[in-house]
Amino acid sequence: MNRRSQRKLRHHRVRAKVVGSQSKPRLNVFRSLSNIYVQLIDDENGRTLAAASSQEIKGNGKKSQIAAEVGKLAAQKSLALGIKKVVFDRGGYKYHGRIKELAEAARAAGLEF
Repeated sequence: MNRRSQRKLRHHRVRAKVVGSQSKPRLNVFRSLSNIYVQLIDDENGRTLAAASSQEIKGNGKKSQIAAEVGKLAAQKSLALGIKKVVFDRGGYKYHGRIKELAEAARAAGLEF
């Protein structure tokens, strides 16, 4: 098994327990080599409510700093929709580095999870 298939197994294990709803959507994180993407997903209706990515952020910096900006942007978009509480789905990644920075920035911007 390679790293990608191991991450997929961890993600399936997490997804068996984490479910988003209209009132408390799932904050899903995908991390690629160069970018990071976040979606607010309503699993009951199968809809993406909001999305943010590092491609929307202007300027340069470390990947962890950009991830924190994406977390703030995702929190702003969800608060604009009237959503304060979310369920965090780390996507099978360790809660460390860019994922941790994104989550902490989203919490600091007003999201609860």
